[in-house]
Amino acid sequence: MTAFRKSTLREYFESIVIAVILALFIRTWVVQAFKIPTGSMENNLLVGDHLLVNKFVFGQTAAEAERLLLPNGVVHRGDIVVFKFPEDPERDFIKRVIGLPGETVELRDKRVYIDEAPLEEMYLPERMTNLLPGAVAIDGRDNYGPVIVPHEHYFMMGDNRDNSEDSRFWGTLPLSHIKGKSMFVYWSFESAGPELIPQSGVGAALRRMSSVVIHFFTRTRWDRMFSQTR
Repeated sequence: MTAFRKSTLREYFESIVIAVILALFIRTWVVQAFKIPTGSMENNLLVGDHLLVNKFVFGQTAAEAERLLLPNGVVHRGDIVVFKFPEDPERDFIKRVIGLPGETVELRDKRVYIDEAPLEEMYLPERMTNLLPGAVAIDGRDNYGPVIVPHEHYFMMGDNRDNSEDSRFWGTLPLSHIKGKSMFVYWSFESAGPELIPQSGVGAALRRMSSVVIHFFTRTRWDRMFSQTR
């Protein structure tokens, strides 16, 4: 009897299908790339930072079978997490966890208080945690609350307290909206304004190619490569 042999085309097809399935599984459940689009997390995360986000650590699941297979990690204060924006779940936001379920959060002249105790935030410069002399506090931004964080919700804030759309403006974040925890910056690129490049022709194509290569080396923030987010 002649042994059955797969055709080369079928072997390639099966390999591609398996690779696609693995890629989708990894992107859905394990890790996902995320680009910082705004300055709300400066100076710890910069516009143009490209992060890897661990989606496996919290294991947000819908079915009981999935809960048995995936981890159910604990969200800690200080974690930088990517989540679905409650007012528009199609958009992803990235902020820092400040208030945990059941805690009372309040801001007084920029200083964060948790259950009446001042929160030490060593990851922020003093100008973001204390009102500077001569500055005027803005209600709703520098003075806020007190509010009690509901069950299975979190109070989120950007590190750039003067320019962050966070829980002070749209409320607390449901646990079910959290997608993953930021791990590290795998690439950081400093964008610049648009350049005047011809729109057509061989010259334009060569200039674009040259621009991409040159800017990769000159605008990459090499000192931020593979730095942990904290």
